[in-house]
Amino acid sequence: GTEGVLSPHFTVFTRKVTADAHDGAPRLAIGIAFTRAFLPEELGTTVQVTETAQAVKEAMADAAITSTDDVHFVQVKCPLLTSTKIADALSRDQMPVAHETYESMGASRAASALGVAVATGEIAESAVSNDAINADWSLFSGVASASAGIEIDYNVVIVMGMSRASDSPYVIDHGVMDDAIDADSLRACLMRLDIDPGMGRAALAERIVNVFGKAEASPDGQVRGVRHTMLNDSDINSTRHARAAVGAVVASVVGQSAVYVSGGAEHQGPAGGGPFAVVARV
Repeated sequence: GTEGVLSPHFTVFTRKVTADAHDGAPRLAIGIAFTRAFLPEELGTTVQVTETAQAVKEAMADAAITSTDDVHFVQVKCPLLTSTKIADALSRDQMPVAHETYESMGASRAASALGVAVATGEIAESAVSNDAINADWSLFSGVASASAGIEIDYNVVIVMGMSRASDSPYVIDHGVMDDAIDADSLRACLMRLDIDPGMGRAALAERIVNVFGKAEASPDGQVRGVRHTMLNDSDINSTRHARAAVGAVVASVVGQSAVYVSGGAEHQGPAGGGPFAVVARV
């Protein structure tokens, strides 16, 4: 997942409980929650949406984040369908949302992202139906980042935000790229964190800890009215193209390539764009 200029790296989060007094200013806080295990036929449906929304609320409470306005990034690891899971559903006369593993990844990401949107109040739960998942692109979250994996049967939800209960030396803010080359949204986010994008690479490195973002090839085949070929390449999947493109844009702004860009942005930002978050030192 580190195509183009993206650099392989680890981002490690730790937290500890302390009784030490602090100034009460909002700081970075992280909360974790889990859904129950999903049946194969529940992946990519409103069941996954509802369960994810509940887990987001639980993760907010775990982080002592009291307002959805203070939620800046929600990383979800969600399951996908395997041939065994598909066969299991069919053996019980249940129809899975997809009959192919790769297609199921997008469905699981989509339902998870909409669950985040419901929890944060970005969309109403009543607006989400099975037919809308992976179809109605007017429904999306500006803070969701979902990634599907074969290693789990449930959703892992990690909420990153700001809390007055935290005494972290870090802060976080977020924005949404309208398309794959929307560097201005990232610069605006840096300014909100009191980081001058033009301050120079060394100074930027002192403040910026990491950037997390989502990327996808615009489904209409265009970027700002000009044709792109990411969806037509028979050799390289479009998610790899998108990660490389957005990774280069992000790296050019923040002055480092050890940033996180995840592909597959169904309902994660507007079609062709994607959410991002910047973690910075105070």
